[in-house]
Amino acid sequence: MSGRSGTLFGGGGMDWDKLRVFHAVAEAGSFTHAGEALNLSQSAVSRQISALEESLSVPLFHRHARGLILTEQGELLYATAREVFAKLAMTEGLLTESKDRPKGPLKVTTSVAFGSIWLTPRIREFLELYPDIQVAMVVDDSELDLSMREADVAIRMSPPRQPDLVQRHLMTVRVHLYASPEYLKKHGTPRRPEDLDQHRLVVYGDEARAPISNINWLLEAGIKPGQERRPILQVNNTYGLFRAVSSGLGIAALPDYVAVEAAELVRILPELTGPPVEAYFVYPEELRTSKRISVFRDFLIRKVAEARAA
Repeated sequence: MSGRSGTLFGGGGMDWDKLRVFHAVAEAGSFTHAGEALNLSQSAVSRQISALEESLSVPLFHRHARGLILTEQGELLYATAREVFAKLAMTEGLLTESKDRPKGPLKVTTSVAFGSIWLTPRIREFLELYPDIQVAMVVDDSELDLSMREADVAIRMSPPRQPDLVQRHLMTVRVHLYASPEYLKKHGTPRRPEDLDQHRLVVYGDEARAPISNINWLLEAGIKPGQERRPILQVNNTYGLFRAVSSGLGIAALPDYVAVEAAELVRILPELTGPPVEAYFVYPEELRTSKRISVFRDFLIRKVAEARAA
């Protein structure tokens, strides 16, 4: 960046206002949307960006009819600004957190099925214990970037690949075959793995984000060489499988935590078990001392132990 004394990091220190405006414009991709987010007019946003570009002596955006695109220098500044604002948000949360009573926002992300079926029904008890914590849940089968504060903590069905993340093994998720009573009444109950040849099978589609490689193992269980089983339906996530099975459509391999929450489902061929999935509680190293995170972690560990003992 330019060594001029009027720069972003020059004489008067960092110009936070301009940096904040730049960050908002880079995130939004337009002056108008950034202005709405910052409660500023489009012209005020444009003036701030022009002043910033002038002080740095580099263009930060290519201006097109369809919107704004970051220049190479803009990309460099955006990467730094994004990290700075993420760290500031994290630090603010730690500074405002009460020493004796956990409080403040806690953004949790996990898979659609685990979040919707297992975690959400237990959040009420957590909030009754810690009413000053504001929980936001993001259920998504893709992994949010914790280091960029897209969430504070994650429950993941595989070990985290990102560096600088603290991980705690939460549970081993067992997988079995399930069907609804309605389906079994209409189509009969398979007694042997070979009987699956005559049944309607619901499996994961190619787009599924699978924590294990042979996720559709029920298509091969007990099958004769040279034969092939065709599923009646492919779905891209576990929650979709669960809804299909609950509706009476067919048989699917489901995590046991799903079936425990849906008491009407029947486990079939109990000797058949799929590859286990390991679930982890994950959060950034910077939040190691956060009381909100420690009480949430301890709560989850207790609920997992209670479910195991039930």
